[in-house]
Amino acid sequence: MAVPPSLALSDGIRIPQLLFGVSGLSAAETGRAVRIALDTGYRGIDTTPGTETAVGTALATADVPREELFVSVKVPAQGYDTARRAADEALAALQLEQVDLCLLDGTKGAFPDTWRALSRLRADGRVRAVGVAGFGVAELRRLIDATGAVPAVNQVELHPWLQQLPLREFHAERGIVTAASSPAANAGLLAAETVTALAAKYGKTPAQIVLRWHLQAGTVAVAASATTTRTREQFGIFDFELADDDLTVVEELDNGTRV
Repeated sequence: MAVPPSLALSDGIRIPQLLFGVSGLSAAETGRAVRIALDTGYRGIDTTPGTETAVGTALATADVPREELFVSVKVPAQGYDTARRAADEALAALQLEQVDLCLLDGTKGAFPDTWRALSRLRADGRVRAVGVAGFGVAELRRLIDATGAVPAVNQVELHPWLQQLPLREFHAERGIVTAASSPAANAGLLAAETVTALAAKYGKTPAQIVLRWHLQAGTVAVAASATTTRTREQFGIFDFELADDDLTVVEELDNGTRV
């Protein structure tokens, strides 16, 4: 079974470059999807609020040691007490004493206060690393200036149509790992002529081409699926590499489109 490559976070923890995401799945779909993902070889699970109970049940019944798993949760930017309560509830639902990554989700509201709550959870050993989701350069600067801390991860919409180069450069300068939600632009890229041509060239699927681009670009891709076939397809990206000229072809797709 293939082992996904990983990236070092700023505090030395490693995050798999391919995470299995459950956003958009129903509670019934989530448990089944996570079990399929674990059987396929995924070891990183990216949860969203409301999915933790189903994910926790799947993890508890899986034959995978806890130390092999990377589990992330998200809490809203709604202040210190709300964040602490949301994180505690997420861990209880997951049936875990500790999660590997907790993301402050959103830039509205009192996000510096929320960050302080997550930092307290990290100091208490409840979370191993703290990051953010949906932050731009301006919000990152505000957070860093207000708290003196640098997030380990920033999870944002990122795909070949929206490559976020200025943001990724800011991340690189400060040791922030970039995680890509919607890595295939909500599947919109899978019909793009450039991507389908590369799929034919490499004998791969369009989804595999896009996810491989993410790995070689140095980002973490959060791939989601409710079906066994698609989950296994998305995991089949470790036996080939895109040539440099083909990476350039994909990079030329950048047009600022958000989905």
